[in-house]
Amino acid sequence: MVYRLLFGFLLPLVLQPSLVLCNRPELKVGFYQYTCPYAEVIVRDEIARIISHVPSLAGPLLRMHFHDCFVNGCDGSILLDSIPGLPSEKESEPNLSLRGFGTIDLVKAKLEQACPGVVSCADVLALVARDVVLLTHGPYWNVPTGRRDGLRSVKDEALNNLPPPFFDATRNLNQFFVPKGLDAKDQVVLLGGHTLGTSHCSSFSDRLYNFSGTQMPDPALDRRYVPRLKSKCRPGDITALVEMDPGSFRTFDASYYRHVARGRALFTSDETLMLDPFTRDYVLRQAAVAAAGGYPAEFFTDFVASMVKMGNMQVLTGAQGEVRRRCGAVNPMGM
Repeated sequence: MVYRLLFGFLLPLVLQPSLVLCNRPELKVGFYQYTCPYAEVIVRDEIARIISHVPSLAGPLLRMHFHDCFVNGCDGSILLDSIPGLPSEKESEPNLSLRGFGTIDLVKAKLEQACPGVVSCADVLALVARDVVLLTHGPYWNVPTGRRDGLRSVKDEALNNLPPPFFDATRNLNQFFVPKGLDAKDQVVLLGGHTLGTSHCSSFSDRLYNFSGTQMPDPALDRRYVPRLKSKCRPGDITALVEMDPGSFRTFDASYYRHVARGRALFTSDETLMLDPFTRDYVLRQAAVAAAGGYPAEFFTDFVASMVKMGNMQVLTGAQGEVRRRCGAVNPMGM
């Protein structure tokens, strides 16, 4: 195991030499080495400060990177505010519960003070995602940078591209993941990001009260777990939050897979991982490691690989797009 000193702690470094070689040539580790040499330090320090005060933001900030990349690639479009007559991705139903936009604005403001017009908002999202994983005791990895920011954000495109919590992981892989260059392994690994954070009851309440119109709970849910969830999620409740990885929702680890293996996943998307032999085996392996209290080396290595792969999806580089001065709006003409 190789370790690196970050945030004052000696932490495991997941090495990925093959990934760096496979990245598209326009993205590279250390892209800002000469134009903004302290960019990653600025991001890291600001995120460490914020998470120390609001640790519950780690999950939403990781999720924000996913939601950005799954809609027309990792171009920072999730950050754009609506303009008259054109509602943005922020207003799409899957994104209404996202939090942390103010955090991204704070990080961007620090970067603009140090290096005006250099570091893209899309790269900020990728770096922040890495840093919140690390700050919650997950793996560190080198983030290839050099993304440019997109110029458009369309509400309906988010609705059509983001995997909903009720999708079937066995049936909808080809709809949501394969067209983006991701496979079944990426799916089961990236869903492991649900180890961080909480979910609104509205995202899974049908599994408790009216699964497939039966007026009954989802039979795939552990029947001993259903009363506990119902006590937190009353019918029609759209505000209550439930931990996705109970007891460990602020720590990035493999314990989420234990809940999936026991029939205690909140979402249909996660529960249906147990229906495919490949993803089932992966879930059970990680669950066994977590149950034994072992270091999740396989999951951490795979998560790093899938994050870098996802972070390369449909990126804008070179003269494409722009580097926004403010993440919520495209630059004024002539800037």
